[in-house]
Amino acid sequence: MKQIAGGVTAAKGFQAASAQAEIKYKNRTDMALVYSEVPCTVAGTFTKNVVKAAPVMWDKEIVSKYGVAQAVVVNSGIANACTGKPGMDCCRAEAEHAGKLLGIPAESVLVGSTGVIGMQMPVDRLKAGIEKLVAAKEGSLEAGLAAAKAIMTTDTVHKEIAFEFEVGGKTATIGGMCKGSGMIHPNMCTMLGYVTTDVKISKEMLQKALSADIEDTFNMVSVDGDTSTNDTLLVLANGLAGNDEIVAEGADYDAFCAALNAVNTYMSKKMAGDGEGATALFMTKVIGADTKENARTLAKSVICSSLTKAAIFGHDANWGRILCALGYSGVQFDPENVDLYFEGKSGKIHIFGNGIAQDYSEEEATAILSEEEVTALVDMHMGDAQATAYGCDLSYDYVKINADYRS
Repeated sequence: MKQIAGGVTAAKGFQAASAQAEIKYKNRTDMALVYSEVPCTVAGTFTKNVVKAAPVMWDKEIVSKYGVAQAVVVNSGIANACTGKPGMDCCRAEAEHAGKLLGIPAESVLVGSTGVIGMQMPVDRLKAGIEKLVAAKEGSLEAGLAAAKAIMTTDTVHKEIAFEFEVGGKTATIGGMCKGSGMIHPNMCTMLGYVTTDVKISKEMLQKALSADIEDTFNMVSVDGDTSTNDTLLVLANGLAGNDEIVAEGADYDAFCAALNAVNTYMSKKMAGDGEGATALFMTKVIGADTKENARTLAKSVICSSLTKAAIFGHDANWGRILCALGYSGVQFDPENVDLYFEGKSGKIHIFGNGIAQDYSEEEATAILSEEEVTALVDMHMGDAQATAYGCDLSYDYVKINADYRS
């Protein structure tokens, strides 16, 4: 497996486009299209928030009832959440209009929205935007990049990635794009994410791979503890790589799962590191746990701690906050048997062990904590299970961004 250029258009048969529709923003693109030349097997995971946006309900039905799709239309600026019947009518109008222009059934069109909750969608502008998207769609890497930029809201950077790998003796490609910066605390995944691949795989195996993979990728991300109403992650597989269809576990399935994990891990880290107001990607890796579930719980407890996140922002090696977060996670362990390290590109230092602080250099710790990627490595010495959680520091700008988000 190797990383290659591109995102959602890297795989065979996929096209994309962006358009300026002025859904909410002015003077920037705010709609995107992802389209496959042939129908795709589709899998998805969605928010577990009881309050679900209209696009989530639309997409869930398509994934569960049909399992086939050929296009995704996404807008930024307005979330189409808490919009009642008009919101669902908007989804249908989008799908029908895009389907008519693309020559595919409305039930083959998935929709996505991100932005302010509670505002009704300007359907006329959406339709005009869809017309621009269909006219502009192409398979270039530049079109995929433009689509990734169009779905951004408070994101400061676009997020896309692609990999090439071997499956069934064929060269296959997988690529993805996502957006997410605030209201990030997954209960399935988080954000809006779209993954495309030319692998041929059954709906059952595609859904199995996705549902398993998010537990160690998007489900391990938190920026601010808020689970969005719009969280959606979709994978579209069009089969154009020419491999024999993956219908069961085995070497081909494992190869696909590894590639899917590479895409999702990359996007999870990019999203966490681009948290609203963030200056650093803050990861917690727990090793030596007794169970995988406990490793996940412990790691997430640390990256969700507001006090720890603030300490990371201040480049302060306040390790007591990490021990505290581990202690209230609900997992039982012996504090005297825990080792804590800070790790970065410049090195790794032992901070805590045998129940007491270690003899470390505060200057060296501060230097590590000043890097763009910081890891707290926690060894529980209880077993062989491990997990990594992805978060960010908590800065003054987080409050500034969210205090005036609607305006």
